[in-house]
Amino acid sequence: MPLPLSYNLKNLTVRKTTTVMTALGIGLTVAVLLGILALVGGLEKSLQATGHPLHLLVMRKNSLSELVSQVTREAVSSIRNKPGIQQLEGEPMVSPEIVTVINLPRHNSPEGANVNIRGLSPMGIRMRSNLKLMEGRWFQPGQREVVVGKSISRRYVNAGVGDRLRFGRGDWSVVGVLDAGSTAFDSEIWVGLNQLATDSNRMEVLSSVLVRASDPVSLQALQNALADDQRLYLEGKREVDYYQEQTASAEPVKFLGIFVAVIMAVGSCFAAMNTMYAAVARRSREIGTLRVLGFSGGSILLAFVIESLLLSLLGGLIGVLLVLPLHGLESGIGNNLTFSETGFDFRLSPAIVALGVGFASIMGLLGGLLPARGAARESILSALREL
Repeated sequence: MPLPLSYNLKNLTVRKTTTVMTALGIGLTVAVLLGILALVGGLEKSLQATGHPLHLLVMRKNSLSELVSQVTREAVSSIRNKPGIQQLEGEPMVSPEIVTVINLPRHNSPEGANVNIRGLSPMGIRMRSNLKLMEGRWFQPGQREVVVGKSISRRYVNAGVGDRLRFGRGDWSVVGVLDAGSTAFDSEIWVGLNQLATDSNRMEVLSSVLVRASDPVSLQALQNALADDQRLYLEGKREVDYYQEQTASAEPVKFLGIFVAVIMAVGSCFAAMNTMYAAVARRSREIGTLRVLGFSGGSILLAFVIESLLLSLLGGLIGVLLVLPLHGLESGIGNNLTFSETGFDFRLSPAIVALGVGFASIMGLLGGLLPARGAARESILSALREL
């Protein structure tokens, strides 16, 4: 016959101080794990959501990012004439682009961080159909005007509409703020291609070419054609794949966070174990009485395991509450491939919360199993000897 759940709840409430301290230790461990997973989840969403399934990003062969790639304007003309490219109002959907970086001061850091600047044509803007203007207007080609991503506007100094940014050969007016749907483009500054080429002295050499294929078959054919064309020495990579590869910058952070969480979990397991061992020692007479009343050793073992699980679940709930304010918080992380900072929002998804609660349950189970086994194996005579 199993012991009622009210028995476990009453025991936890009687030892309020011990219960709270142990649950808080477990909660801090869960909070560390959830905080890291929310960071990585937000960054992965930002990068993996970037790109169009029919977009091919053309760069110099073996280039890890647009920043270190070089594509000549002569090559762009050759790409425009390749079959399988989608047309828009009679014009091939091809966007030659320049990507470079500048350092901007952040609101919370005077030292600032590197930010991507993307020079592109009106066609390049039209090809990114998932973005919209939050504020202001688009830049005019040939003018020293920029449109900044919403993450840049919120996190950096002098990056709002009406402000001026200094880079290249002079000042640039901020005329708009774009919302790219929490993708990597929210962390970029967009300017006119030719104006940026003039300022950076890159009239003949670009960074990349964005191409939209007519269909998946044409996209693969374009990719193969570029790989086979030895004159161009270029390669095409699906835009979504390119940004997914950049999530590698979060892997060290993820590994470190999980490593710290595991170390803390070991400590939390010992804390839960000590709590349950102390409970067994103090309740020796109670255990003996339960055995006299007819409860089996298995019932007592199950009761103590349930009590430990309840304690860990309370800790898991505390951990979730501690990390909940991070949800939606804007931050940024350095990208080793682009040498710039990528902005993202912390994302505490239901799956991450469930993982945290499950992690707490495992800690409670491991911490309570040995004390519960000791309580179940205690003989009636030795338990009643203390009466």
